Amino acid sequence: MCLEKTKRLRSTDFAGRRVLVMGLGSFGGGAGVTRFLVEKGAKVTVTDQRGANDLAEGMSQLDGLDITFRLNGHQENDFTAEQNDLIVVNPAVKKNSPYLKIAREQNVPRTSEMNIFFQLCPATIVGVTGSNGKSTTTAMIGAVLQAGAEGRAEHKYRQVWVGGNIGQENLLVQIEHIEPDDVVVLELSSFQLYDLQEIRVSPPVAVLTNIGPNHLDWHGSMQAYVQAKQNILRYQKKTDAALLNQRDKELAGWEKLTPGEVRWYPKKNEEPIKLQVPGRHNQVNASAAAAVGELFGIEPSAAQEALFEFKGLEHRLELVRELKGVRYYNDSLATTPESVMVAMDAFHEPLVLILGGYDKKISLVHLAEKVVKTTAVQAVILLGQVREKLAQEIEQCKTRANSSFPMDVKVDSLAEAVILAQRRARPGMAVLLSPGCASYDMFQNFRQRGEQFRQLVHELE
Repeated sequence: MCLEKTKRLRSTDFAGRRVLVMGLGSFGGGAGVTRFLVEKGAKVTVTDQRGANDLAEGMSQLDGLDITFRLNGHQENDFTAEQNDLIVVNPAVKKNSPYLKIAREQNVPRTSEMNIFFQLCPATIVGVTGSNGKSTTTAMIGAVLQAGAEGRAEHKYRQVWVGGNIGQENLLVQIEHIEPDDVVVLELSSFQLYDLQEIRVSPPVAVLTNIGPNHLDWHGSMQAYVQAKQNILRYQKKTDAALLNQRDKELAGWEKLTPGEVRWYPKKNEEPIKLQVPGRHNQVNASAAAAVGELFGIEPSAAQEALFEFKGLEHRLELVRELKGVRYYNDSLATTPESVMVAMDAFHEPLVLILGGYDKKISLVHLAEKVVKTTAVQAVILLGQVREKLAQEIEQCKTRANSSFPMDVKVDSLAEAVILAQRRARPGMAVLLSPGCASYDMFQNFRQRGEQFRQLVHELE
């Protein structure tokens, strides 16, 4: 299995080229591609709407490099052919940006970090996407495939790399160390998949977890979001493979998008997989990882062992602390309503639920209904940009159901939410931060939100 590319690209192709990186990102998401370009001899300019203080983390990763910075706003002239030969766009930049319109009118080519990686990577790529569960599934696949790298597989390969949207090491910076007999497992966001249509490439192995409304503020409609996700299959070859979740009704018919082999998971009457991570949803995630392992000829016992040893991801149903009989869980990675509903189902004990964040313009009705109908939920604390919207939805659901559900409480900060949660919780209960929203209104990203929650919980007495 090997990756065919529509356009051959070499690392040396960037030498001497004037490249504009649009969007460094508060958490330094653009720092990796910027460093890569400078190291390959490009003349790099970084432009961002934010200032140096907001971009401190990303800029610290670029210390000592010869880079021109244009901060506190973009300059139209930077997007012209007179100034730059190529624009590398951060995935979060909206496709209808007026600056990108200038570049199109000037015939300045644009690309993305993920597109560059796909065009340079010599190894087999396993791409993972979905609306929920893709980070955990990506990590589980990496763990299973590692057993093959250790010699417990029919098909031998040298090393397993895990990256992409999962936020582990930047693989583009490591591209010179990735060899043809390696395997790369990538979590792919809808933004990254939208960009892949520019080079008409899909990963040779595609894994889909599920599809539900997400990032509609960026894509504009559910149809556009689905079309972006389908790019993971759209450009596959006959020799490629797609693994689809048969329990997700939204994926019905997607097998027609690929000419490659299609495998559905979980299999009928599949035995439960022994796991340490909680939740029925993780059984499905593990089934996807086992199916990839089977595709690569991993011994079933080796796959089972790897999955049992898997301890879970940071910020995903992560037990932070038990204090006075109350367990505190960090699920900051839950950035969609569906992921919160899945997280709630993983608990049997009574819950104090902390919800809210950035408004991605998606429906919160089903989440509100789930919260009101779940008897385990003893209190709800709402924060962030979406708190008023969530409060309204919960109140309407309470009225329709004639429910005596406890009154939700709105707060101004995560610190206030944690203190209030401690007051509401009793021994034997759990406090769950599972926002169901992105973090951009109050934090740089979900990691910073989760880390602050951890710190606040450890400060409790």
